[in-house]
Amino acid sequence: MKNQKKIGILLIAALIPFVAINAQHKTKKKKAAAKKTTVAHKPKPAVNTVHAQPVEVSNEAITAAKVVTVTSTFKPSLRNAAKINFTAATPVIDSSRIPLTYNIPSQNLFFSYQPVSIKPLQLSIDTAFHWENDQYIKAGFGNYSTPYLETALAFGDGKKSIINLRGNYVSSKGNIPFQEFSKAGIEGLGVFNSASHEITSKLYYNNNTQYRFPAVTAFPNASKEQLQQQYNLVGFEFGLQNKMASDFGITYHPQIKLNSFFDNKNASELNFILKAPINKSFGKIYAFDLKFTADITTLHTASISSITNNLFYIEPSVQFNTPNFKLNAGIRPSWDNKTYFMLPNLTIEAKIKDENFILQAGWIGYFSKNNYQTLAAFNPYIQQPSLLLNTKIDEQYAGFKGSAGKHITYNARVSFLKFNNQPLFADASGALTVNNASSFAVLYESQLQGLRLHGELGYTVQEKLTFSSAINYTQYTNQQLYEKPWGLLPLELTGSVRYRITKELQLKSDFFFWDGPQYRSPTLQTQKSDPAMDLNAGAEFTVLPKLNLWIQFNNLLNDKYERWNQYEVLGFNVLGGVVYSFR
Repeated sequence: MKNQKKIGILLIAALIPFVAINAQHKTKKKKAAAKKTTVAHKPKPAVNTVHAQPVEVSNEAITAAKVVTVTSTFKPSLRNAAKINFTAATPVIDSSRIPLTYNIPSQNLFFSYQPVSIKPLQLSIDTAFHWENDQYIKAGFGNYSTPYLETALAFGDGKKSIINLRGNYVSSKGNIPFQEFSKAGIEGLGVFNSASHEITSKLYYNNNTQYRFPAVTAFPNASKEQLQQQYNLVGFEFGLQNKMASDFGITYHPQIKLNSFFDNKNASELNFILKAPINKSFGKIYAFDLKFTADITTLHTASISSITNNLFYIEPSVQFNTPNFKLNAGIRPSWDNKTYFMLPNLTIEAKIKDENFILQAGWIGYFSKNNYQTLAAFNPYIQQPSLLLNTKIDEQYAGFKGSAGKHITYNARVSFLKFNNQPLFADASGALTVNNASSFAVLYESQLQGLRLHGELGYTVQEKLTFSSAINYTQYTNQQLYEKPWGLLPLELTGSVRYRITKELQLKSDFFFWDGPQYRSPTLQTQKSDPAMDLNAGAEFTVLPKLNLWIQFNNLLNDKYERWNQYEVLGFNVLGGVVYSFR
């Protein structure tokens, strides 16, 4: 029994050191879990520990027990966010310039852009538009005893009716006996609108008076009435057109013209013209065009009871229109005083893509109507005609037209022409009397050919500056009956400038030049007139809201040229006056 107690005491004493070491090891683990820096601790004596016998511990074990190393574990955390500082600061001024390129279309006849197709729609009346009936009177006087008067009046509401009345008068008296002329005219134009149609009408009267003053040389005792060449024209015109194409794509515009032309020597002429064009469109590209024209003339003179000159023709054609190509192909059956002719009617225009350059070509045939009225308008010193023939013209041409930049337009064409029954003007010959001295006889050339060069050039800057010029050069060949094309100009050059310096001041100028025509003298000799040049200039400026002053200079070069043999024009003359507007 005693032995068993001794053995138990010895076992307990042997286990005590192991229990102490295990306790220290657990303490180290608990301290390592805490978040502390490395700290050195002194060993503490075991509590309630019974030592049966002393235990030996090495120096290394004592050192390890005194120093404990604790490593802190990573704990994640959010970074402090930077706060946005809102401050009312002014923007920084940018001194740099951005280059801007503008492409403005040309303000002229040939635009640099392609417009979209236009579909006719009913016009909506703009109630904000106010029609103003303006009236003005222009009066002045100049040297060569030249009074000048012009007036215009406007009536109507501008929506359903527009009526314009105009009148003018001018006369001059030169230094040569009976070197006088006068022109007077009055006309009334009316435009009347309905929901679907527009009616136009015109009533007019014109009077032109001049004298065969070179005849005074051969007949010094001739009276003024014997040398007088006076022409009067009174007429009426009426037209009707639909404002919108019908449901079948048809548009029409019939016109009627009736006028009476008479002189102071018992000659009278009645002219009646009927035009009836109709157009049928097939979509936006194709169209069919049909025109009918009747031109009837009856002339009575002192020596011939009646002369008739009638012309009828029909113009059927097919049209093909695209933005870059246009074609008109048709024929023109014609009846010239019951004689039938088949004339061509072919025109082509082709535009170079993305360029304002258009090629043009054609082969056309047409008639130029000749009557007493048209012949006297071309040469006011003719004798009463005893025969009226219409001129048949066959023209084949090629050329180009277009625009360059924003301001320049051009047109050029070369034509080969064939004339039949072309009127020529020859000085009266044979037994001269006071009634036919210094007059011109009308002759008809049965066949005449010509090569013509035609050119046009224009320059426009908005409404401030406008310049236009044209040239015509014709070389006549292969005449059959007469020696030369008497009275026809081989070269014509014209120019015009309008410049608005300010709203109150406007300048203008006109230029004419032509090479002298061939003419047949009373002795039946062919001669040539001298070249002629005429330069005019004028100005108009505002002095009061309703009052303008104007001045006009004619024949600045004082060139007393002769358009018709023996008929000298007036020299330098100046006119001036006022323009008053009734607004």
